[in-house]
Amino acid sequence: MDGTGETSKGVVAVWLGASKVYFDRRIARILLLGIISGFPWVLIGSSLSLWLKEDGLSRSTIGWAGLIYGVYAINFLWAPLIDRLRVPWLTGKLGHRRAWIVTLQFLILICLVGWSMVDPKANLFGVIAIGLVIAIASATQDITIDALRIEQIGESEGHSMAAGAAIAVVGWWTGFKLGGVVALRTAESLQQAGVQDYWQATFLILGSIIVLCNVALMFVPEPQPAARAAAQAEADQIIAARLGSPGLATRTIAWITGTVVGPLMSFFRRNGFAIALAVLGFIFLFKIGEAFLGRMSIIFYKELGFSKSDIALYSKGVGWFTTVIFTLLGGLIAIRVGLVRAMFLAGIFMALTNLMFSALAWFGKSELLFASAVLLDDLTGAFATVTFVAFISMLVDRTYTATQYALLASIGTAGRTLFAASSGALVDWLEGDWGTFFVITALMVIPSLVCLWLIRHKLADMISGLQVRLFSKEVDSTAGDSG
Repeated sequence: MDGTGETSKGVVAVWLGASKVYFDRRIARILLLGIISGFPWVLIGSSLSLWLKEDGLSRSTIGWAGLIYGVYAINFLWAPLIDRLRVPWLTGKLGHRRAWIVTLQFLILICLVGWSMVDPKANLFGVIAIGLVIAIASATQDITIDALRIEQIGESEGHSMAAGAAIAVVGWWTGFKLGGVVALRTAESLQQAGVQDYWQATFLILGSIIVLCNVALMFVPEPQPAARAAAQAEADQIIAARLGSPGLATRTIAWITGTVVGPLMSFFRRNGFAIALAVLGFIFLFKIGEAFLGRMSIIFYKELGFSKSDIALYSKGVGWFTTVIFTLLGGLIAIRVGLVRAMFLAGIFMALTNLMFSALAWFGKSELLFASAVLLDDLTGAFATVTFVAFISMLVDRTYTATQYALLASIGTAGRTLFAASSGALVDWLEGDWGTFFVITALMVIPSLVCLWLIRHKLADMISGLQVRLFSKEVDSTAGDSG
């Protein structure tokens, strides 16, 4: 009994000691950056979809409008420009990263003003065009937000970096979920007050959140970029020297090679061509079913008879709380069962959750079933996100961490965006049979799990090798300290 008590106390002490990292003020700054990153998805996601729905546009139109998300899949293409180009005047005043964030936030604010003056029924192209600009600004903003987030933590602070990654996900969900509550509640209040263009007025009010985010951003310090700029210039010079003759063409080829081609070649050399293709296939396919559900879910809720307040309460408000909790716990579960098993579990859980939405469609409007399906979907989504991020992080070559991570994440986004754009058309083809639609989305996870099954042994060997290398480094470090 005494031994058991001492062991329990030891476990508690370890957990309490580990949790102290979350009280670092830098973690609060990272939370803010996550919120800034997540909020634009409220605008081009649920708000835009419901606005178009309530203005009488078809499900197919709403689904195809989601193609604007495609810019998130290709933002790595212009990431080097954002990393190197200075914003006139602002960069000198605010710093490189913060200057870009403020500039892009201001662009999003202008777009909200533009939306407030457009009628979707009269000018759908204008609405979608403005939404595309918001998506481009948001995707570009994510590039510099991720960089600023990473730069808040020192390279040797492994625990703080892990905590920062978890809190960044929590911040993103906070911006997305609670921002959605504000948007839906505001729209419904204005509608009930008799405001004719209540969504247009809502977008003006949401602009105040953009302003507040920019004020809060001033409390996030930015490290001096001198060392980073010098390293970038040195890398370009080395590549250019190996290419031979000097000149603009050589410098251009060196720049492209260093930013895109080099990381891709490294990825295929490291994993082998067949394994690399299976990995890319898994990343591309894994969350397609979830994306199909997410793109049409709010339309489904509305057609089933739930009010905006119901959606705000369960899908945004309570869902935010459960998502945050499970995001923090998801990483621990993945560590406990192993990353490969966690990915299989995440895929199976996503499929089962989608089947709950089928049950909701077949049984009809049920607040209990609705709340259960939404909450379990949030829990599953959080777990899948944590394991997916960890999976990609494990695959990258540390020589090209930022570039390879952006490329792999973009491939995952491309799969979700390109296929999910046809979600509305699929519902229409099924003549509004939502139950069958959600069964199909559940089956969509199977191809990705087949890819994962084919490479499971390779991944297990990679993880074991990584653990051995990390252990060896710790032993060498300890030996060096003793010496």
